[in-house]
Amino acid sequence: MIYRVEARIVAPVRDTEVTDRVEDAVRNLFPNVEFEHRDKELVGATHSLERFSERLHEQEILDTARREFAKRADEEGFSFSLKKQAAFKGTINFAVGNPDELGDIEVHVTVHEPDVDSYIDHVAPPTEEGKPIDFDEGER
Repeated sequence: MIYRVEARIVAPVRDTEVTDRVEDAVRNLFPNVEFEHRDKELVGATHSLERFSERLHEQEILDTARREFAKRADEEGFSFSLKKQAAFKGTINFAVGNPDELGDIEVHVTVHEPDVDSYIDHVAPPTEEGKPIDFDEGER
Protein backbone atom coordinates (compact mmCIF):
# COMPACT_ATOMS: atom_id res chain seq x y z
CA MET A 1 0.00 0.00 0.00
CA ILE A 2 1.33 3.42 -0.95
CA TYR A 3 0.43 6.28 1.37
CA ARG A 4 0.59 9.85 0.15
CA VAL A 5 0.10 12.37 2.93
CA GLU A 6 1.17 15.82 4.00
CA ALA A 7 1.37 16.78 7.65
CA ARG A 8 1.52 20.44 8.66
CA ILE A 9 2.91 20.96 12.15
CA VAL A 10 2.67 24.27 13.99
CA ALA A 11 4.45 24.81 17.29
CA PRO A 12 4.42 28.13 19.16
CA VAL A 13 7.75 29.41 20.45
CA ARG A 14 7.31 31.41 23.64
CA ASP A 15 9.72 34.18 24.64
CA THR A 16 11.07 31.94 27.41
CA GLU A 17 11.87 29.09 24.98
CA VAL A 18 14.85 28.40 22.74
CA THR A 19 13.71 27.82 19.15
CA ASP A 20 16.16 24.92 18.65
CA ARG A 21 14.69 23.11 21.66
CA VAL A 22 11.16 23.44 20.27
CA GLU A 23 12.48 22.08 16.95
CA ASP A 24 14.02 19.14 18.82
CA ALA A 25 10.71 18.44 20.58
CA VAL A 26 8.88 18.21 17.26
CA ARG A 27 11.68 16.19 15.62
CA ASN A 28 11.50 13.66 18.47
CA LEU A 29 8.10 12.61 17.08
CA PHE A 30 8.43 13.70 13.44
CA PRO A 31 12.13 13.33 12.52
CA ASN A 32 11.70 14.19 8.82
CA VAL A 33 10.00 17.53 9.42
CA GLU A 34 11.25 20.54 7.46
CA PHE A 35 10.76 23.82 9.29
CA GLU A 36 9.95 27.35 8.27
CA HIS A 37 10.63 29.87 11.03
CA ARG A 38 7.93 32.46 11.58
CA ASP A 39 7.45 35.07 14.22
CA LYS A 40 6.88 33.22 17.52
CA GLU A 41 6.15 29.88 15.86
CA LEU A 42 7.64 27.06 13.87
CA VAL A 43 5.72 25.72 10.91
CA GLY A 44 6.85 22.36 9.65
CA ALA A 45 5.91 19.89 6.97
CA THR A 46 6.52 16.18 6.62
CA HIS A 47 5.24 13.35 4.46
CA SER A 48 5.75 10.62 7.04
CA LEU A 49 4.19 9.74 10.37
CA GLU A 50 6.19 6.51 10.69
CA ARG A 51 8.13 7.50 13.83
CA PHE A 52 4.96 8.90 15.37
CA SER A 53 3.20 5.59 14.63
CA GLU A 54 6.10 3.65 16.20
CA ARG A 55 5.77 5.72 19.38
CA LEU A 56 1.99 5.10 19.50
CA HIS A 57 2.71 1.35 19.37
CA GLU A 58 5.54 1.55 21.93
CA GLN A 59 3.41 3.58 24.35
CA GLU A 60 0.43 1.29 23.70
CA ILE A 61 -1.93 4.20 23.12
CA LEU A 62 -3.42 3.19 19.77
CA ASP A 63 -7.04 3.40 20.98
CA THR A 64 -6.43 6.86 22.45
CA ALA A 65 -4.84 8.00 19.17
CA ARG A 66 -7.77 6.67 17.13
CA ARG A 67 -10.22 8.56 19.37
CA GLU A 68 -8.23 11.78 19.03
CA PHE A 69 -7.92 11.43 15.25
CA ALA A 70 -11.67 10.74 14.91
CA LYS A 71 -12.60 13.90 16.86
CA ARG A 72 -11.17 16.13 14.15
CA ALA A 73 -11.37 14.01 11.00
CA ASP A 74 -13.11 14.73 7.72
CA GLU A 75 -12.89 13.37 4.18
CA GLU A 76 -9.60 15.21 3.54
CA GLY A 77 -7.64 14.38 6.68
CA PHE A 78 -7.47 14.70 10.43
CA SER A 79 -5.96 16.94 13.09
CA PHE A 80 -4.73 16.57 16.64
CA SER A 81 -2.84 18.49 19.31
CA LEU A 82 0.14 17.35 21.35
CA LYS A 83 1.67 18.56 24.60
CA LYS A 84 4.99 20.21 23.84
CA GLN A 85 6.55 19.31 27.21
CA ALA A 86 5.99 15.58 26.61
CA ALA A 87 7.38 15.87 23.07
CA PHE A 88 10.65 17.24 24.53
CA LYS A 89 11.02 13.77 26.08
CA GLY A 90 9.97 11.92 22.93
CA THR A 91 6.62 11.00 24.46
CA ILE A 92 3.22 11.40 22.86
CA ASN A 93 0.68 13.10 25.10
CA PHE A 94 -2.45 14.32 23.34
CA ALA A 95 -3.57 17.80 24.37
CA VAL A 96 -7.17 17.90 25.50
CA GLY A 97 -8.95 20.76 27.20
CA ASN A 98 -7.16 24.04 27.83
CA PRO A 99 -3.92 24.70 25.94
CA ASP A 100 -0.69 24.32 27.87
CA GLU A 101 1.08 27.53 28.93
CA LEU A 102 3.87 26.69 26.45
CA GLY A 103 1.28 26.16 23.75
CA ASP A 104 0.38 22.90 22.09
CA ILE A 105 1.85 21.39 18.94
CA GLU A 106 -0.90 21.38 16.31
CA VAL A 107 -0.77 18.71 13.61
CA HIS A 108 -3.01 18.60 10.54
CA VAL A 109 -2.68 15.61 8.23
CA THR A 110 -4.02 15.79 4.68
CA VAL A 111 -4.44 12.35 3.12
CA HIS A 112 -4.16 12.19 -0.68
CA GLU A 113 -3.96 8.39 -1.03
CA PRO A 114 -5.56 6.05 -0.27
CA ASP A 115 -8.21 7.54 2.07
CA VAL A 116 -8.41 8.96 5.60
CA ASP A 117 -9.74 5.83 7.32
CA SER A 118 -7.12 3.58 5.72
CA TYR A 119 -4.31 5.92 6.73
CA ILE A 120 -5.58 6.16 10.31
CA ASP A 121 -5.66 2.34 10.38
CA HIS A 122 -2.03 2.35 9.17
CA VAL A 123 -0.79 4.87 11.77
CA ALA A 124 -2.91 3.58 14.66
CA PRO A 125 -4.43 0.20 13.82
CA PRO A 126 -7.58 -0.97 15.55
CA THR A 127 -6.92 -3.18 18.56
CA GLU A 128 -8.41 -6.27 20.06
CA GLU A 129 -7.77 -6.85 23.76
CA GLY A 130 -5.15 -4.10 23.59
CA LYS A 131 -3.14 -5.66 20.73
CA PRO A 132 -3.07 -4.20 17.20
CA ILE A 133 -5.04 -6.00 14.54
CA ASP A 134 -2.57 -5.66 11.68
CA PHE A 135 -4.52 -6.28 8.48
CA ASP A 136 -1.55 -5.61 6.16
CA GLU A 137 1.10 -7.59 8.06
CA GLY A 138 1.67 -9.82 5.03
CA GLU A 139 2.40 -6.84 2.80
CA ARG A 140 5.29 -5.51 4.89
